[in-house]
Amino acid sequence: MSWAVVKVRGSINVKPKIKETMKLMRLNRVNHCVIVPENETYEGMLKIIKDYVTWGEVDVETTELMLESSGKTSGNAIFTKKELKDSSFKTMKALAKNLSEGKVVMRDVPKLKPIFRLHPPRKGYEGVKRSFKEGGALGYRGEKINKLIRRMQYAQA
Repeated sequence: MSWAVVKVRGSINVKPKIKETMKLMRLNRVNHCVIVPENETYEGMLKIIKDYVTWGEVDVETTELMLESSGKTSGNAIFTKKELKDSSFKTMKALAKNLSEGKVVMRDVPKLKPIFRLHPPRKGYEGVKRSFKEGGALGYRGEKINKLIRRMQYAQA
């Protein structure tokens, strides 16, 4: 499995260790999203930045939607099927399946930028100072990350 990690809060007055961890994960701005494999390394990083991001298991449909609507090439153009020719994947669905299952990481796909720039969610975040368990937007949210990401796409709700 893979996790989708979305930055919810800004970086003002943040401890250097947290700031550096977000930089390593390429979460430089609010509403940026990365897909990372589910392993001990990223789990430790997520524990450090848990008060500034939300994450959960991403499914194939949501990954495909993000690739089609928010995927960018290194030249900042829209990532299309034409760019898939350089990779080992034939379709966007195959790439999305491998990304969401954790078989491939974003940097292994040529020309694909490793982050997704998402829109702010429709109807806003639940609250950026409380954990998801307490009714806020921060921390681990499991499968419900897919619903949040869909609210952040302008193509579909």
